[in-house]
Amino acid sequence: MNKYVGIDVGAKTVVVSRRAQGRTIKTETVAQTAAGHAKLVKQLSALQPACIVLEATGVYHLDLAVALTEAGLPVAVINPKSFHHFAQLKLTHTKTDAVDAALLAEYGERMQPPRWVAPDAAHLALRDIGRQLNRIVAARTQAKNRLHALQSRRSALPLLVADEKDAIATLNRRLHRLTLAARQQIGSAASLSAAYEHLLTAKGVGQTSAIALLAELCVLPADMRAAQVSRHAGLDVRITQSGTSVHKLPRLSKAGNAYLRSALYMPALSASAHDPRAHAFYLALQGRGKKKMQALGAIMRKYLTGLWACVRYNQDFDSTKLFSKIHLAGA
Repeated sequence: MNKYVGIDVGAKTVVVSRRAQGRTIKTETVAQTAAGHAKLVKQLSALQPACIVLEATGVYHLDLAVALTEAGLPVAVINPKSFHHFAQLKLTHTKTDAVDAALLAEYGERMQPPRWVAPDAAHLALRDIGRQLNRIVAARTQAKNRLHALQSRRSALPLLVADEKDAIATLNRRLHRLTLAARQQIGSAASLSAAYEHLLTAKGVGQTSAIALLAELCVLPADMRAAQVSRHAGLDVRITQSGTSVHKLPRLSKAGNAYLRSALYMPALSASAHDPRAHAFYLALQGRGKKKMQALGAIMRKYLTGLWACVRYNQDFDSTKLFSKIHLAGA
């Protein structure tokens, strides 16, 4: 008799639901601590479930997923969007932690999601540093915008201007410290160091972009195909058509890794202007009626394919494999 487990992960507690023979048999709450994780690992090791399902919810699910995987348990970490649509199909109107945990267990039984592979510890550390860098860069951009707004006003208080300048200086120091930490982390592993150098060969990818991209790509399973990586980043195109009355414009799904999309934006924008093949492709798409952002999204998707090849196959970036030369004549 196969048993399935759904775990709804919160900041302080996790709710665990066990399912067998098409019904929930037990639900309990465990503390979101190392001791709570150890207790749960012991219980589930004795249960021997066919699948344990968790949502990829920020940072809270990761430690538990790693602990369960290290114990040899079959863990599946699923996209929250996928689970949201599953809950809609079930016409579930009640949303509690216990209900979500039970639905996750049912998801495991019905959908049979693939088994999750825990990333290497060094790769996880780099991802954590990369995401912190991303957040600080966003905070610095906001601070610079506030400073610009203050300096545009004749009546702005000098105290506020000085305060924003101090905030920006502090953020710059934090960025410098974390960038050094990221470079040290990359240098500690030969595979990371090689991938980093390969990423730098892409037009528009500098130190900051390479760190941000590698931080997200290095934790992905090595056997992922380019199309799967594209869906992981939310760069796959969603088409909405039904009958003759519903015909929406295709658009990026954005149901994926926002950090990876953010890291890709500036390199793709730079490539659209300075890489001859990418620029020709960009213009060709606009000539076919695509909007600028649609064309840029297409470049991001192709660029991600090339960058993933750098990491997966240990090779330099080659835009000739991504963009056809047929567009060059008309550029």
